[in-house]
Amino acid sequence: MNRSFDLVKTAYEISQLTPSSSPQVALAGRSNVGKSSLINCLAGRKGLAKVSSTPGKTQSVNFFRIEPGGYTLVDLPGYGYARRSQAERVKWGKLIESFLTANAGLKAVAVLLDVRVTPQQSDLELVGWLRHAGIPILPVLTKCDKVNQREAAARQREWRDLLGGAATPICFSSSTGNGREALWAALDARAGVGQEGAPIPPAV
Repeated sequence: MNRSFDLVKTAYEISQLTPSSSPQVALAGRSNVGKSSLINCLAGRKGLAKVSSTPGKTQSVNFFRIEPGGYTLVDLPGYGYARRSQAERVKWGKLIESFLTANAGLKAVAVLLDVRVTPQQSDLELVGWLRHAGIPILPVLTKCDKVNQREAAARQREWRDLLGGAATPICFSSSTGNGREALWAALDARAGVGQEGAPIPPAV
């Protein structure tokens, strides 16, 4: 399916976040997890999200309109990057929390996890916070081209168990495109979009 993937809004301050009831799915992950590369791979073009050798470049909440489907993919600032000042990290944390709370349109958060490393405390804290808040989680393992199939499967099982068996992470590679269609299907499903890009009617 061909999709348009357009940046429609950028928020740097809490005051710039406006409530929305339209479907949204957020992308969250540590600063070096490869979030910008994943966005560019999903969009099928380079340069939509800036990729840098310096982690933590995304300092805003970026809203991308997805068509067909009529929902918004929301890129949250990366977390856990120690070289940023404490004041910056506190500001980003408040910005992220403000977006995640009292957001009627938020359908799920895709939590991006580096397949090469064991579960990090910051990831576990985010997952725990989301579960406590009752926000559905879509786990995604990034950089899966960097490990073999056995290692990827082991990490999938590890995170599936940590999530209480609720979901098995999607293996994704921005370099090869592996997992791209599976991730799109999962994002569409979380946003309530059918196979042909039409919104799914609410259950009666």
